Parts: sequence; C-alpha cells; structure tokens
Amino acid sequence: MKIVVQVKLMPDAEQVAALRSMLRTVNDLACWVSQVAFARGVPREYELRKHTYAHLKAEGLGAQAAQHVIKKVRDAYTTLHANLRAGHLGKPRSRRRLKAESKPIAFRPEAAQPYDDRCLSWQYDRQSVSIWTMAGRIKNVSFVCAAGALKVLRDYRKGESDLIERDGVFYLIATCDVPEAEAYEPDGFIGVDLGIVNIATTSTGYQAAGRGLGRYRKRQLTLRAKLQKKRTKSAKRRLKERSRREQRHVKNTNHIIAKAIVTEAERTAHGIALEELKGIRQRVRLRKPQRVQLHSWAFAQLGDFIVYKAKRAGVPLVYVDPAYTSQTCSQCGHVDKRNRVDQGLFICRGCGVVAHADRNASHNIAARGVAVWTAGRESRVPATP
Repeated sequence: MKIVVQVKLMPDAEQVAALRSMLRTVNDLACWVSQVAFARGVPREYELRKHTYAHLKAEGLGAQAAQHVIKKVRDAYTTLHANLRAGHLGKPRSRRRLKAESKPIAFRPEAAQPYDDRCLSWQYDRQSVSIWTMAGRIKNVSFVCAAGALKVLRDYRKGESDLIERDGVFYLIATCDVPEAEAYEPDGFIGVDLGIVNIATTSTGYQAAGRGLGRYRKRQLTLRAKLQKKRTKSAKRRLKERSRREQRHVKNTNHIIAKAIVTEAERTAHGIALEELKGIRQRVRLRKPQRVQLHSWAFAQLGDFIVYKAKRAGVPLVYVDPAYTSQTCSQCGHVDKRNRVDQGLFICRGCGVVAHADRNASHNIAARGVAVWTAGRESRVPATP
C-alpha cells in the first residue's frame, strides 16, 4: 500500500535561493516541453524525449532532471485526457472542455518537481537531505516532521519524492510502500452512513455530527467575503495567511473520524461497510443555497482515509450499493419514500418502528456489507473427488 509522508524543509538563505531558482527554471522548461507536446499532438514519452531532451540538457538540466521534466509533462497530459474521457471537464463542445483542450498545459513556477534517489538522498539520523539544484548539489538541508512520520520514512520510503514550494515554504512529499496487514475473518460488519448533517453514523452507535464543521465553514466563508470586499494590502495579507486553513481543518477532522471508525472495527473484530458514492455530485440536483454545502462535503477524502487506515490495520472493508438505504426499514425490510419523515426521523409504514434515520441507514449498510462479503468469499465446499 502506497502512502505519502510530507516533511518540511528548513534551508538557510543560500539554500532557499538555490531551491527557488531551480523550481522556477524546471517549471519554465516544463511549460516549453508542454508547448512542444501540444504542437505535435502529444506524442508518446519516448518520441517527446527525442524532440526536447537535447534542449533541456543545453539549458543546464542534469540527465535525471531532464527525464523527470519530460515525464511530468507527459503524465499531466495523460491525466487531462483521462478527465476528458470521464466527463469531469464537461460535455463535448462545452466552454470548460474547449478551454482545457485548446491550449497547452501550463505549470506554476512553484509546481512540484519529482526527484528519484539519484538526485535526492536522505540522512534520517541527522534529519537532513542532499538535493540536486541548478547550482549544484546542496547538502545538509534540514527537515522536520513528526516522530511517527520519520519512522515510516526510515522503514518504508521507496520511489520518488516531490519538492514543492507553498507560501514560501519548501516541502518534500515522499512515497512510502507500507505493507498491508493480513485481513482477518470478520465477525459481522459495521455500516457507515456518510452525510452532511451527520458526517458519519455507524451501526454501533458512533456518530460524528457535522454542526461544528458547518459553522466553521460558514464563519470562514463570511470572513473571506469580508476581507475580499476591503481590497486593501492588509486584507490581502490576511487572506493569504488564512488560505488553506479550512482545508487543513476539514482534513484533520476526517482523520479523527476515520481513526475512530477503524479502531472500533478492529477492537470488535468487525469489518467495515461503506457506501459507493462515486458520481453523487453529478446525480444529485439541489437548489442554489444547498450547492455550496454539497460541494464542500469531503466524503471522498473521508472514505479514502477509512480505506487506507483499514488496510494498515487488517480490517476487512467492502463497498455496498447505497440505493434506498435511507428508505428501507432495517427491521422488516419495508421500502417506502414516506418512511423517511425528515432528516433525522425514520418511521416505518410497515411495522411502525421509530428510529434515527441515519442510524437506520447504517444498519441497512451493515446488512448489505455481510451479503457482499459472503458473496465474494471463496467456496469452502470440498472439491469433488
């Protein structure tokens, strides 16, 4: 299982200048390679290398750095074409899609630059790195990270690392290949119902309310609007200071919720059943006031956190069809749209059971998880002699 670990670099003034100059140079050259690729119909990586490698070397890039610039550009076009095929950039001939298709991909001056072990070496005991730049290799660049992150780096780092600059601070994002724990045979499943009012509700009784996060987002939105309206230097400075603060807060909240769910499943020897919610933003139609709330809902991030934490802990996990889980009675199985009285109340028209709507849905998800797991298991019937 591949995870990423982010460390913060602590370079001195001379090292900062070298790193910043290098990032801007390689990203300017990446824009040039992108223009060549666009003009030639985005050829394969080997053919693109024939048209660009000599120029990159002449501009002062090392062999490995030149290869990584070309590969970065080709990967960016691969991602663009995948998004176009999936319809993420709109329908054919739509304004957004035409804008994406009509010009070469551009790279920001501080965009990430990949490094392999030939260009970057780690000294874990001293917590420093040696890294290639246009001015030569600079050594003893200190980095800081949590103790747990350092242990993961030391034990499992493998493959490329990306150097990025964010708000004047340099970070290295390293890829780590962490082994998955062997999954056990679950003694039932914990159903997880994801939502906006309640971020996550499980069939075991755990509930993560979304009221606090909703208020936080609303407050941040009001503050941003107020600062943007002022248009002063100090307001712009405050906006820059507050950038990504909401994103970090939401990410931390999702980590806490995911850890609580996986820990409970591991403690009780249960598996986890999640709803398959891909494409929900395209399927759901909402009024304008509700669209911001829906598109701010980080359900995919929370799901990803639950998945990777479950894999590391050896907790079995399955995806189930979410259709009608909120309209189905978990006691008698009666399905009726009217069963869901309002957001928080479920009253079955068949048997009369009264329950919390999200808790009822989580029980339905848990039952479907058992069915999916049973259907997917290998047969234990002895082979025919």
